[in-house]
Amino acid sequence: MAAYVAGDRGAFRELFERYAAPLERLLVRDLGQREEARDLVQQTFLQLHRARLDFDPSKRLKPWLYTIAMNLKRELFRRRKRRPERSDAEAAERKPVEPRGQQQTEARRSLDWALERIPSDQREVIELHWLAELSFPELAATIGISVAAAKVRAHRGYVRLRELLGEAGAPSGNPTPGGAL
Repeated sequence: MAAYVAGDRGAFRELFERYAAPLERLLVRDLGQREEARDLVQQTFLQLHRARLDFDPSKRLKPWLYTIAMNLKRELFRRRKRRPERSDAEAAERKPVEPRGQQQTEARRSLDWALERIPSDQREVIELHWLAELSFPELAATIGISVAAAKVRAHRGYVRLRELLGEAGAPSGNPTPGGAL
């Protein structure tokens, strides 16, 4: 980021290549449409460009960038006045991330189904912590809550996910970043 602020255009390309795909995966989970997620990713990087001189080099870039993306997503939902509902057909159309066989594909569908059924504030924390691999301090700063509140939301969300996945006949366990449910 420091190189980009100093005028290195190649640095922006590197930032985009590093963060665009993970941001898109995160956003498509809530939006349900890849095109809308791509639009928000583009807007996120436009905001990054516009605010590049405001970036504090003593801070980490990833939470700052995810804050921009989450704010844009919230703004989109506010404009819509409510979270969009997706049909089961639309949810089934979403491609799982790098499936390694039928069992993982089924597990991913179960996870998507369960995530859609927990409160949005808990889902957001889980997606940022577990799927985007932000630490609790990073995600707390990203969504503007305390670290304690982030941990409480995550705990409640993980408990509800285990309940839902148990109801769906999916394996239960302790979700951790990068781990399996």
